[in-house]
Amino acid sequence: MQTDYQTKHRETINADLLLSNGGVLKSYDKNEYIFKEGGHPHFYYQIVEGKVKMVNEMDDGRDFIQGFFSAGQSFGEPPIFEGSEYPASAMAVQRSVIIRLHIPSFIQMLKDNFEVHWDITRRLAQRIKMKATSLKEISSHPPEHRIMNVLDGFKKEKLLHTACLGKIKIEYTRKQIADMTGLRVETVIRTMRGLQDKKLLAIHKGKVYY
Repeated sequence: MQTDYQTKHRETINADLLLSNGGVLKSYDKNEYIFKEGGHPHFYYQIVEGKVKMVNEMDDGRDFIQGFFSAGQSFGEPPIFEGSEYPASAMAVQRSVIIRLHIPSFIQMLKDNFEVHWDITRRLAQRIKMKATSLKEISSHPPEHRIMNVLDGFKKEKLLHTACLGKIKIEYTRKQIADMTGLRVETVIRTMRGLQDKKLLAIHKGKVYY
C-alpha cells in the first residue's frame, strides 16, 4: 500500500524500496553541508522533508545556485554513474530529512529493478535538458526573461505535485533568484517590480505570486 508521500511523488524511487535495500534516514540542520564540491560520492540521496540547494561558492564570496531540490526529489546522482567528483556542493536550505543509500547497494537495486533504473535515466535526461535551457537563458537574454524562466521552472515543478489554480507563491528569495540568474539582487528587485506593473506577477507583503 502506498503512503501519502509515495502517492504525491511518483517520479521518485519508492521510499520503502530504498529503506529495504539499506537506506537510512538522516537529518540535516539548516545550512549544513550534505556533501562538498570536489568530494567523492558515497551515497544516493533522496529528500523526505525539507529543501536542498546545489551551489558553487565563488572566490569573490558570491554563490551560483545550480538548483533547488525539495521533498520527493533526489540530487547529486551524475557523479555516481561517472565515478567523478561532485561539481557543486549540496547544502540544506532548511532542516531536512534525507534517505542515504550506499552506492554499492544503490547500484544493485537498479540492477534488480529495471523500471527504477529507467525512471532515474529519464529524470537525469530531463535535468540535462533543463540545464541546457537555463544556460542559454542566462547567457543570451535580458534580466526580465531570465527571471521569468526561473519562475516558470518553479511553477512547473510545483504543479507536478499539487493541483493549483491561479498564481502560486514563489518560495525563492530575491537573493536566491539573483544567484540562479547571475544578476545582482538590486536588478532582480527592480525587474520584478516592473513585472508586477505589467501584471505578470503579484507582490503582496514581500511575497511573490506567479
